[in-house]
Amino acid sequence: MNMNMTRRVVLAAAAATMAFSGLAHAEGHKVLDQLHFVIPGGAGGGWDGTARGTGEALTESGLVGTASYENMSGGGGGVAIAYMIENAESLDNTLMVNSTPIVIRSLTGVFPQSFRDLTLVAGTIGDYAAIVVPVDSEITDMAGLLAAFAEQGPDFAIGGGSVPGGMDHLVAAMVMKAAGEDPISVNYIPYDAGGEAMAGLLSGEIDALSTGFSEAIALAEQDEVRILGVTAPERVPAYDTAPTFTEQGIETVFVNWRGFFAAPGVSDEKVAEYVSALEQMYDTEAWEDVRARNGWVNIFNPGEDFRAFLEAQEKEIGDLMKTLGFL
Repeated sequence: MNMNMTRRVVLAAAAATMAFSGLAHAEGHKVLDQLHFVIPGGAGGGWDGTARGTGEALTESGLVGTASYENMSGGGGGVAIAYMIENAESLDNTLMVNSTPIVIRSLTGVFPQSFRDLTLVAGTIGDYAAIVVPVDSEITDMAGLLAAFAEQGPDFAIGGGSVPGGMDHLVAAMVMKAAGEDPISVNYIPYDAGGEAMAGLLSGEIDALSTGFSEAIALAEQDEVRILGVTAPERVPAYDTAPTFTEQGIETVFVNWRGFFAAPGVSDEKVAEYVSALEQMYDTEAWEDVRARNGWVNIFNPGEDFRAFLEAQEKEIGDLMKTLGFL
């Protein structure tokens, strides 16, 4: 399946990443005296890393005076969203980080709110998805995986570090559907986290693993896994030995974005300040250090572009979840 919702943004991101490889180490003029980040999950997760990495770049480049952080776990991110809405009038210079799960969990009713209940600021980074097998597996490419799937049927298991209907499951379903298989027939095994899913792969509990590309790179560099395919439109320079699904005839392009939201009712002037700070951040040495360290893809789609992107993603994911029986 061709994930049209991401292609325009991803291609722009790829071009931007190439452009930023020759940075002039620019420093910015201060846009905000201080900025507070609300993080919907615990320390050490993807949301936490995104908020703290962004704050690090903004402060070290001089675009923001000081940055503070508040981890607010609970309700699959719903606690933080409710906090932003219920305390909107008192939240000055406050941004909440989020990502694709705000779309998925809103669709499935994990929380009653959606991105429409917040002020959209901008999508800022992305991470592609990948399917991997153990490095000693007889499966060497997607043709081999599809052959094994055809032979073993429901005994062939693909795992992931999220619940059924979560992002890892949806990516596996996207890939199999694009390959001409019935996504409902995929035997998806959920694990509580990516680490447990990897243990399941290496112990033989599952045959393949659906995971984030940055995690896949780290495991491949440790000679633990072989990357069969990446949901990028073209090979990613950070690990260009990993083939895309598209080049193997499986039209699947998908990026797990991360970005920032403000409380509802924030003025246009304040949103413009947030957008200005984030936009200037991309041209700084501090941001390139953070981005490269985390293997992120640069994406910048502020305001109405962000809204259009989210609405398109909501439709694409919603249609797939209906096919899988989750909606």
